[in-house]
Amino acid sequence: MPLTRCHLRWLAAVLFAGIAVSALPAQPVNRVEPQPELASGFRQMYNLDFRGAHRTFSVYQAISPDDPLGYVADAAAYLFAEFDRLHILESDLFTNDNHFDGRSVEQPDPAVKSAFEAALARGDEIVSKQLAASPNNANALFARVLANGLRGDYAAMIEKRNLASLSYMKVSRTTAQQLLAIDPSCYDAYLAVGVENYLLGSTPTPVRWLLRVTGSETDKEEGLRRLRLTAEKGYYLAPFARLLLAVAALRDKDKSTARTLLAGLATEFPRNRLYSKELASIQ
Repeated sequence: MPLTRCHLRWLAAVLFAGIAVSALPAQPVNRVEPQPELASGFRQMYNLDFRGAHRTFSVYQAISPDDPLGYVADAAAYLFAEFDRLHILESDLFTNDNHFDGRSVEQPDPAVKSAFEAALARGDEIVSKQLAASPNNANALFARVLANGLRGDYAAMIEKRNLASLSYMKVSRTTAQQLLAIDPSCYDAYLAVGVENYLLGSTPTPVRWLLRVTGSETDKEEGLRRLRLTAEKGYYLAPFARLLLAVAALRDKDKSTARTLLAGLATEFPRNRLYSKELASIQ
């Protein structure tokens, strides 16, 4: 069929539209970009090299002063150092409900607490500015998820302020859900959803009912699924998720799964006495 003048105008319009579209700049993808320097600091932290982690995070802060994750990650190193000093993450505390309920209020190191809060405050300042300019800033949302998770852990495990911890946990989880709607590939954020669901889903039925009334999520199996996502695909928090899954397996009398998880952690982080100690206890 011969090309008419109408056909030529139509073809020109299509070609022009294609050129115009291809000439448009690519739209930025709003996602949490993995930072190898931060990952290196987290690995040092998991291997109990807290001084090395602080140095790594300090260098990152100098290079990327507007990234709140540099400051929140530094706060994580302070918190995990306190956990290590106070022997807080040992599984017996979590597998025995009487031990957990009867745990004592720990005596935090005042200097560490001050540094922990200062790092979080600096991260909060940057997050607030970035979210005011762009409410769907994925990186800022992730920093907020992590910061509130750390606050919840400090309140519960060191200060024994359970109600305050629940509040931080809820903020962390709701922010994580907001973030995951924007960036489903941020597998570290699933930890916040998983922790709330698993911990609160493990409480007695009447307690779960009351928690759901307050807006908390209490689906234990959903919590485990979310923790597995972080354990398998997380960038910064995968080792922590694997430790939590090991504890969950021990609570369910599944020593085989716990042994596999702890053996992997002990091999990956040989300086961390916790993993090898817990592994030896169930061999």
